[in-house]
Amino acid sequence: MLNWKDIIHFSTKGNPKPDRRVEKTESEWKELLSPEQFRITRKKGTEAPHTGELCSIYEAGKYNCICCDTPLFDSTIKFDSGTGWPSFTQPTKENAIKYEKDSSYGMIRVEVLCNTCDAHLGHVFPDGPEPSGLRYCINSESMRLQKQDSNPKMEKIAG
Repeated sequence: MLNWKDIIHFSTKGNPKPDRRVEKTESEWKELLSPEQFRITRKKGTEAPHTGELCSIYEAGKYNCICCDTPLFDSTIKFDSGTGWPSFTQPTKENAIKYEKDSSYGMIRVEVLCNTCDAHLGHVFPDGPEPSGLRYCINSESMRLQKQDSNPKMEKIAG
């Protein structure tokens, strides 16, 4: 389980190696993404609080990167932080997320990006619930929910 010390280490000493890399030109990303998804993921934008579609959804499934479909977060670690953005306590895998120091807007934060395609996701903070104490504050536009099949087809077994 990652903690704040791990996040600071990754943001200053280097990130874990991703399982794969996806790289596209700016024009290729523009063809694949909506204008708002492009602004947020490729230009490091943010959506207004309490406006994202995924803020109030708590269905079972995986939250994947909107750009490359890499699984980033699981619904089992999503929580309501009251901040207006989907919040999570841990990524699905240690190497799913890339961490970078962000000193924009006169403050120091840790930006989180997809480690596969460098899509801007949001930021991580050390004020989340135990046991990790982490709060990944993520833009809805940077993810898609891959819902868990809640009603799998029953196969008839021939006897």
